[in-house]
Amino acid sequence: MIPITAHDALLVIDVQNDFLPGGALVVPRGDAVIPVINHLTRLPFGQQAASQDWHPHGHASFASTHGPHAPHGTWPDHCVAGTHGAELAPALDQTRVGMVIRKGRALDIDSYSAFLDNDRTTRTGLEFWLRGLGVTRVFITGLALDYCVAFTAIDAKTLGFETFVVEDACRGIAPDPAATWQALERHGIVRVRSADLAGTA
Repeated sequence: MIPITAHDALLVIDVQNDFLPGGALVVPRGDAVIPVINHLTRLPFGQQAASQDWHPHGHASFASTHGPHAPHGTWPDHCVAGTHGAELAPALDQTRVGMVIRKGRALDIDSYSAFLDNDRTTRTGLEFWLRGLGVTRVFITGLALDYCVAFTAIDAKTLGFETFVVEDACRGIAPDPAATWQALERHGIVRVRSADLAGTA
């Protein structure tokens, strides 16, 4: 068991309507993470933060921006700022969320990680918020495992946080997550389940 303390943070990545059933960019079984995350929010984490994709219309990551010859790495229009699709899932317990990071706001730069935009220079402010509150370990949950969760975890580890990804509180786009878990392991990121955390059933 891993005891949760005031120096730990729970990070909830992109649990937004557009990534859930009926949304514009569905993560298969993405809604299954919500009850697990809600259970985790009741543990004694010192801090809890959530992230949202928050894209302007015509964002560079949208296939519609590029027409029929969209480059690799573009997506359906999703999580457009101010829309229902960009909202955090209504069933998600946000009672103890102290910070919401809105990322991907620049028109020409995407942002998978909750710490850094994809230009690898622009910071979201999450790192400084966590450090200022004495956080040394982060436990990452959410969507999608193989993109925004993985990028967030790798950045967290690189920035010096002890980093855990909660397996049953994540879902990915790829049918087989093995390659993602192998990549995370190579970075020294620890794979856990919610039941491994002290206080869970």
